[in-house]
Amino acid sequence: MPRPANPLVRERLLAAGLELMHTNGFNGCGIKEITDSAGVPKGSFYSYYASKEDFAVAVLEHYWASIDRDFGFHLRDASRRPIERVTAFFLALTDHNAHRNFTLGCLVGNMSLELADHSAEVRNKLDHIMDRWTALIAACLREARTSGDLPGDGSPEELAFVIIEAWEGAVMQGRIRQHRDSYERFATLAIPRLLGTSAVSLR
Repeated sequence: MPRPANPLVRERLLAAGLELMHTNGFNGCGIKEITDSAGVPKGSFYSYYASKEDFAVAVLEHYWASIDRDFGFHLRDASRRPIERVTAFFLALTDHNAHRNFTLGCLVGNMSLELADHSAEVRNKLDHIMDRWTALIAACLREARTSGDLPGDGSPEELAFVIIEAWEGAVMQGRIRQHRDSYERFATLAIPRLLGTSAVSLR
């Protein structure tokens, strides 16, 4: 009878996979490197994941859960105006990216560029994460529209998509230049124009 899955081993694999895939990319790390980093035998990998692609899907879910856990509370903070919540969320993400000198980028964006054309399984997970991310931002925008803080009559969901697309572009440029200039442009140009707010410095 097969041994039941150990959640601690699964967590160690996910933590190791997240670090290695975020740093080196999906193709830049092998299963043995992942299991060595996690401190588990290579053979045990297949007790938890059917393939490396299956593992990448789990890593993406693990990554999004960490983003939601560590930064999503900004979007749910009822003590602040909805538009302020959106700004605070991206300010916090910027500070987080600065800790690694803007070198890692966003795993969602990185995996999109590396795997979306080659893996339907990964592409579906990325699409699902984008839907969830968009829903969180759109909920704030919908509140802002109701309170009169957000001008216009466009779809909050479409505006949320545009904001995330602008953010991903800023993150990509930040990774290329390993500098915060693109994040500053996002704060001083993109966010104010999209939300009708004042510019906010990310310094």
